[in-house]
Amino acid sequence: MHFWKQENALMIKREYETIKIEAWGKNALRVRSTKNAEISDINWGLLDTDSKDAKITIDEKKGEAFVENGKIKLWINPAGILSFYNEDKLVLREYFRTYGPALTKESKCLKVINREYVPVKGSYSFGLNIRFESNDEEKIYGMGQYQHAYLDQKGCVLELAQRNSQVSIPFLISSLNYGFLWNNPAVGRATFGKNYTEWHVDSTPQMDYWVTVDENPKKIIENYTEVTGRAPAMPDELLGLWQCKLRYRTQDEVLSVARKYKELGIKLDVIVIDFFHWPRQGDWCFDKKYWPDPKAMVDELHEMGTKVMVSVWPSVDRKSSNFYKLNDRGLLVQTERGSIQTYDFQGDCLTLDATNPLAQEFVWEKCNENYRKYGIDMFWLDNSEPDYAIYDYENYRYHLGPALQVSNIYPKLYTKAFYDGLKKENAPWILNLVRSAWIGSQNYATLLWSGDVQSTFESLKDQIVAGLNAGIAGIPWWTTDIGGFMEGDVNDPDFKQLLLRWFEFAVFSPVLRLHGDRDPHNIPPLDTEHDFGGGYLYTGQPTEMYAYGDEAFKIMKQNLDLRESLKGYISSLYAEASENGSPLMRTMFYEFPEDKNCWNIEDQYMFGAKYLVAPIVKLNQFERDVYLPEGIWKSLLDGTVINAGKGGMTVLAAAPLEAIPVFERL
Repeated sequence: MHFWKQENALMIKREYETIKIEAWGKNALRVRSTKNAEISDINWGLLDTDSKDAKITIDEKKGEAFVENGKIKLWINPAGILSFYNEDKLVLREYFRTYGPALTKESKCLKVINREYVPVKGSYSFGLNIRFESNDEEKIYGMGQYQHAYLDQKGCVLELAQRNSQVSIPFLISSLNYGFLWNNPAVGRATFGKNYTEWHVDSTPQMDYWVTVDENPKKIIENYTEVTGRAPAMPDELLGLWQCKLRYRTQDEVLSVARKYKELGIKLDVIVIDFFHWPRQGDWCFDKKYWPDPKAMVDELHEMGTKVMVSVWPSVDRKSSNFYKLNDRGLLVQTERGSIQTYDFQGDCLTLDATNPLAQEFVWEKCNENYRKYGIDMFWLDNSEPDYAIYDYENYRYHLGPALQVSNIYPKLYTKAFYDGLKKENAPWILNLVRSAWIGSQNYATLLWSGDVQSTFESLKDQIVAGLNAGIAGIPWWTTDIGGFMEGDVNDPDFKQLLLRWFEFAVFSPVLRLHGDRDPHNIPPLDTEHDFGGGYLYTGQPTEMYAYGDEAFKIMKQNLDLRESLKGYISSLYAEASENGSPLMRTMFYEFPEDKNCWNIEDQYMFGAKYLVAPIVKLNQFERDVYLPEGIWKSLLDGTVINAGKGGMTVLAAAPLEAIPVFERL
């Protein structure tokens, strides 16, 4: 094994592998390796940084080297194994069962190694398996948003791929006080097993990961967001009620809803115009038959103090007015074999190649011309994974490269198109509601939502975990469909209870947004003669606060008033997120890292540093246990003050239908 210094990096040559290790941010190191001739300088999810000075020590005689950057220290031993230390404490080590007496008493017979390259025939790419030792005491959090009930990802197998309601952002925080970023947009999986941790991708030219250490989760996230970016400040006028449904079919429907809220004395901050307000997918404009005067609509909404958002999909119907322009210029996702169709919902569609800068410019120019000029404030970038008829990554190719190698960055670049366009237009503020994200998406004013999830209490519980792990992965702007998206029957009293519990939870989330495709689907279409345009497609039942009866309205109004009273506090949380990367929804251990109990709690969280929130996630549950860490707490329900003492305590908290347990930290 040969060591040398190259500028501020340690370089290692071990047989046919080249490794590069360098300081990258505070208390952090970036590690890259390949069996190709050169290491790529593409930064992927990382921002460039001036903090690249590391202390490098090489001992050729012993065949080992050390790299230090602040609190982090890396040792590479004579067998090529990398070990990471938080000052003097070992926190992460590559798998090393293969080697002999110098490192372990086990034999070389196993032949399962730490960095395994599997050549992809006839290419410069490899199937890559990177393995680390596991620790039975370790807990793992983050990784984006997955639809399961586990806050702690230890023991989970996670697909590194974007899907509707699944968002792969491969950054984790360990209970051992390190953060790990898999800086690679390739499709693959992460396995956090008891015996070892494995990162696998099917095709990539090189390994690239980043590690940081620090004294607590807050500082680790600060280090992480320093090198991947932080969200801008959220405008204060967006912190109240957002109204959305599947789907408002005409501008008259939109205006009637806004007028009704005004009549009821309810401030509506945002109203959202969902999909198929267009003639065909890829037209990126209003259907004039049902939206004859968008500017007049927007002007009236603005007079009410309501901002307007429209849905934009990256799918392009072959019959779209833009299809041939996009296809001729090579601005659509390619297929390697078979049909060029990639999406089949309500049409024979292809997908915009958002990894191509020319495609980014094209879609923005159309949306600027057909939406922004009417005063539309924001864009809902739906289907931004992108959604495919079949997730056959081997068959898709982007401008940036084969889908197997680059798919996960797609939603970030799709959002960037609109962010850059709005910046160019000197927009006073920017927000994009997006169904998927990747490392650094927060830089582009991304409000992530949890996708088309089920209307069940089990799903509500999953969304709480999803929001917390998304925050850890660097996305502080997060929301969910109140009541879930699908299969909620407006006539079912059990669904109404779910809706209220979801609303109460959403009050203590970054964005309060009513949305859903409500059953039953018995509303006749506006147009029965055509299979295109804004009138033929179905719509769901109303989702507005006043659509569920007097009792439900009273409870939602009471909780909306609570939200309104918190706007100043919520604004401060957004400012903090912009300053240091802190999420608004925080795991208990984020605020109380020294309390071991807080590392095990998955069904309550902190909303900022001040409010402890304990959602109700079961039908007909009107009380629940709540763990109060050390300190003094006041119940928002009845004003009771509780001293949890030095060790913390569990209390049985009342949860009447009109309120979930929330405690203010005094």
